[in-house]
This record gives sequence, C-alpha cells and structure tokens, in this order.
Amino acid sequence: MLVRLRLTKTGKKNTSSFRIVATQLRTKRDGMAIEYLGFYDPRSNPKKIELDEVRIKDWLSKGAQPSPTVKYLLIKKGILKADKEKQVFHKKPGIKKQKRAAAAEAKKPAEAKPEPKAE
Repeated sequence: MLVRLRLTKTGKKNTSSFRIVATQLRTKRDGMAIEYLGFYDPRSNPKKIELDEVRIKDWLSKGAQPSPTVKYLLIKKGILKADKEKQVFHKKPGIKKQKRAAAAEAKKPAEAKPEPKAE
C-alpha cells in the first residue's frame, strides 16, 4: 500500500481551504483519507498552517511520500529539511537571448592587460 501525504480541498467556491491527509496513492483528490493530519488556509492573512507533527513524522518514517505542495509546507514548518540541490532553480535564457549576449560580448573591445614588468 503506497501512501501519499497530500491536500484535499474543503470550503466554498472561491474560499477554499485544504486539509493535509494521508491517503492511498491512487485515490482521487477528495477521496477517502486514511487519516487527517492538519489544515492549511492560504486565504487568511497570515496563512494558517496547523499540523499534527507527531503523526506526520510517523507516516514519513513508514515510507509515506509527501506531494510537492505538502513537502513545501513541511519544510516551512521545520518538519522536513530542504534539499540544497533542488532548492534553487535558475532558468537559462532562450537561444536568441544567448546569441545576442554572445554578440554583445564580442563587440566589446578587448581590455588591454598590462604586461608584468620584469625586474
């Protein structure tokens, strides 16, 4: 049985809030949950995050995988540690922009480097 920690949507239209649940991998988003683990309200100011840390750590130790959004919330609350490698993503510029930058670099006059004086 593969278990995933993910969000289920609750609330009215345009005022949604989410529950953090442990559920089987192949169930629907709002399908039957094994256990309710917390609550997330992104519309309140500041955003409200309530988690049952003991039960979440228990599920993670049993091999449950958090969804990307839940993983972000767990990192924000300090339950999980962030992956240093995957934390920062910098998109490279497109091909045309790279060519323009290379052409601009080629147009710049080469800076004269002073020759070291032999003494």
